[in-house]
Amino acid sequence: MESKELNYKLMDVLNKWDPFNMGEGEFNPEIADILQAVHDLDDAGKIAERIQSVFEFSFEELLPYKECLSIADTLLSIKIEDVCSL
Repeated sequence: MESKELNYKLMDVLNKWDPFNMGEGEFNPEIADILQAVHDLDDAGKIAERIQSVFEFSFEELLPYKECLSIADTLLSIKIEDVCSL
């Protein structure tokens, strides 16, 4: 299932999360940056920090670390499940 299908799963989770309640599809640049982080990193804490950084850069608002860590855990679980299914 490699990258394409994995990316769709990750994007679905991120679109449903919508931390600023702007509606699905409104975070495409941020989602692309977060997808790259998930592919590059294997540590939920580091992914959470990257998520915080991405949204702070775009919206000048720092999301709570716990909220970012929760979504990072979910994304990392999907990535690990994908790798294990190969």
